[in-house]
Amino acid sequence: MNLPVGSCAVDTRTGRLGIVMGFEGPYVQLRPHGGGREWDCDPLAVREATHAERLRAETASGGTRTAGLPGPAA
Repeated sequence: MNLPVGSCAVDTRTGRLGIVMGFEGPYVQLRPHGGGREWDCDPLAVREATHAERLRAETASGGTRTAGLPGPAA
């Protein structure tokens, strides 16, 4: 699946959720939602994350907006 950069995706091989950072050769590059090291994924093993999966990732990474608090200062 060819998702746009910045979209939330799931690596179906591992179940890991990540943000699409780009495309390198035949691979989709994903980065964990809360930050961290990117990994390469076969485009056939990527699917768009569901709304529930995105919310869970935001909550797990300390998404302050879900707690009703202001986000980080720009």
